[in-house]
Amino acid sequence: MRPPAPWKNRGFTLIELMIVVAIIGILAAVAIPNFLKFQARSKQGEAKANLRSWFVSQRAYLQEKGVYAESLKTIGFSPERGNRYAYYFADTQSCEERKGDGSIASPDFPNCVTVDQGRFGGVPPTPTPAAVSFTWTGMGDDPKAPGLSGTCPGCNIDGFAVGNIDNESSGLDTWYISTKDAKVSAPPCGNDELVAVSGVPYNAFNDTDCD
Repeated sequence: MRPPAPWKNRGFTLIELMIVVAIIGILAAVAIPNFLKFQARSKQGEAKANLRSWFVSQRAYLQEKGVYAESLKTIGFSPERGNRYAYYFADTQSCEERKGDGSIASPDFPNCVTVDQGRFGGVPPTPTPAAVSFTWTGMGDDPKAPGLSGTCPGCNIDGFAVGNIDNESSGLDTWYISTKDAKVSAPPCGNDELVAVSGVPYNAFNDTDCD
């Protein structure tokens, strides 16, 4: 009777290979969706950073001039090129158009910015924000959602960022920020918060989790 072959010369059995394949499948099933969600959430960082920057610019302009302003040129705010989100800061839009050929068409007093078509040409340049109904709390007149209302120093202003971050046509990632606190009667999809705190970006529809 021949002795068994040394271990170093033996191959894997079919059962061992099946176990390995099953483990890889389980890891992939868990890891890939989590990776895609993490990737989508990282894209949301653009909207949050730009809305915070806009808010800081508005506060600085208020300190200097005693008013807020809807015009982005007036307050010296402009998102970097390559933006996947559109930004709205007035109820009547007069947008800086970021075109597919890399050029920019800007009115004298822009109060919104289109999605950069040079980077995201397959996305509508002016997507519509998700519907959300706010009740404002605190001092001063209510903003127009988006836009400026009231006579400063009792005025307030707010804005939206809207983008498609999961390449699906249904549902658009929507973020909101205001100089006045607001609340909702029911939490929006993908967000369990009921209060939008002044100066803090608020997720009015989470495109990562809701479609």
